[in-house]
Formats: sequence, structure tokens, C-alpha cells
Amino acid sequence: EVQLVESGGGLVQPGGSLRLSCAASGFTFSSYAMSWVRQAPGKGLEWVSGINSGDGSTRYADSVKGRFTISRDNAKNTLYLQMNSLKPEDTAVYFCAKSPGWWIVTTTTEYDYWGQGTQVTVSS
Repeated sequence: EVQLVESGGGLVQPGGSLRLSCAASGFTFSSYAMSWVRQAPGKGLEWVSGINSGDGSTRYADSVKGRFTISRDNAKNTLYLQMNSLKPEDTAVYFCAKSPGWWIVTTTTEYDYWGQGTQVTVSS
């Protein structure tokens, strides 16, 4: 059974940092691209960042480029999202999502598995 379990969310002041983790199990983690997707209150899903399998190439949404860093540890079957210089508009539930293959997927309807999400709140 595929499981994706996010952790690391919380309340942080503007300008602060958080690191999210996503522990994966039930599939060969190293063979699949992974992404982070968020949903702000009252809004739709927004793709944030993705990392492919193989060479670990990464992509970012313009809204987080230069502030967020996605990474993966295949030995630990874990996906990470380092979030720096956080802004109130980054407040959202953050989900990790599994791609159906090695390539990065940015369309949220194409993921085949999702985690339960972790809340990030940026507020003073």
C-alpha cells in the first residue's frame, strides 16, 4: 500500500523558515518523480515544486522560486521542502504527491497518490 506522510508544518513569522518532510512507503521511491502542491484557504490546488527521479532535476513555481528548495533522500524514502523567507501568502496546506513516472508533473489531476497534508501558517 502506497503511503505518503507529511510533517514539519506549523506557525512561523513572516521571513521565517520551515522544512517539510514527506515519508514515502509502499513503492520504489527512487523510481518516481515527486512534487509539493499547496492549497490556500478558499483557493484551489497550486503546484509548488517537483523533483524527478534519476538526476534529481527540479522545477519551481514562479511564486516560490529562489525561496523554496525541494530535495529527496532516496536512501530514506523521504522528500523535503525547505521554505525560507516565508510570506503570509505562503499560508496553505502542503501536500506531497507522487508522479506516475520519473518525470515531473505539474498538473494536479495527474498525480496517482497524495499525502494527507500539513498546515503551514505564516503570520505575525
